[in-house]
Amino acid sequence: LMIRRPPRSTPKPSSAASDVYKRQDVFADRWRMSDLRIIEILNALADGSKSVAEVSELLSLAPQAMAEVTLDLDRIDRCGFPEVVYGENKSAETIVDIFDALRKANQPLLATRVTEDKASVVCGQLSDVSYNTVARTIRSRESNLQLKGIVAVVSAGTSDLPVAEECVETLCWMGVEPLVIHDIGVAGPERLLQNVDRLRTADVVIVIAGMEGALPSVVGGHVDVPVIAVPTSVGYGAALGGMAALLGMLNSCASNVTVVNIDAGFKAAFVAGTFVRQLSRRLESSPDSG
Repeated sequence: LMIRRPPRSTPKPSSAASDVYKRQDVFADRWRMSDLRIIEILNALADGSKSVAEVSELLSLAPQAMAEVTLDLDRIDRCGFPEVVYGENKSAETIVDIFDALRKANQPLLATRVTEDKASVVCGQLSDVSYNTVARTIRSRESNLQLKGIVAVVSAGTSDLPVAEECVETLCWMGVEPLVIHDIGVAGPERLLQNVDRLRTADVVIVIAGMEGALPSVVGGHVDVPVIAVPTSVGYGAALGGMAALLGMLNSCASNVTVVNIDAGFKAAFVAGTFVRQLSRRLESSPDSG
C-alpha cells in the first residue's frame, strides 16, 4: 500500500508571531537574531561605541570556529541565554579562548566542572571572572542579564553543597535571584517546616538530595510551584552513586516534582531560569507593570 503525502505548505506568520520569526523569508532555513538585538547592535554603530568590523562580527549568524571548538554565539537569541562551557576535559587555554570570544560578543561567562588548577590559569588571564571552589564554576563577576523572579535552592545536607553551589552560580549568571536554604533534610523534619513560608515566596524550587532522595517529595507537598529535584551521588554503597535517589525522585508521589540527572545542578538551575525568564517577560509586558 502506497500512501502519497500531500505537498507541504508554508503557513504565513500571523500578526502575533514572535519577533524571532518575522523575517523568515530573509534567513529561510537559519535561526536569526531577534529584531531588538539587531537594533541594539546598529545603535551601537550609530553612536560610535562599536566599529563597523565589530558590528559585522556581531551580526554574523555563523558559528565561530576556533582551534578546538565551534562557538554558538547566536544561542542567546535563540534560547535566551548564551553558551556555557563544560570545563571537564577542556584545557585552561581553550576555556580562555572561549571566554574571550563570548566577551567580545558582550555575553556573560560561565564554565562548569573546572578544577582549581585550570581556574588558576583562567582567572590569572581574565580579571573580570571569579572561581567558586565548592561549585567548581567560573563566571562573570557581573551579569548583564536581570530577571524578575525567585528560585529557591534547597539542599538536604552539607554533603550536597557542591551541587547546590553549582545551582546558585548558574542562577546568578542568568540574572536570577536565588533563595538559598541549606541542610533541611528529612532526618530533621522540623527544619523544613520552619522554612515553608520562605519556600512559598519562590517561583520555582530546586531541591538537592542524596541517599534515598526523599526531600523533593516532601517539599512538593508544601508548595504550589514546580519543584526540580536533583539527585546527588552522596551516600553509602546501596545509594549506587545517586541511582537510589534518582529512582526515588522519579517515583515521587508529589505531582509538581520533576527530576534532572545525578549531580546536575547546572541543568536544574538552567531549567528554573527559563521558567523565570518567561515569567519575567510576562511581567514586563503586563499593562500593570512599571
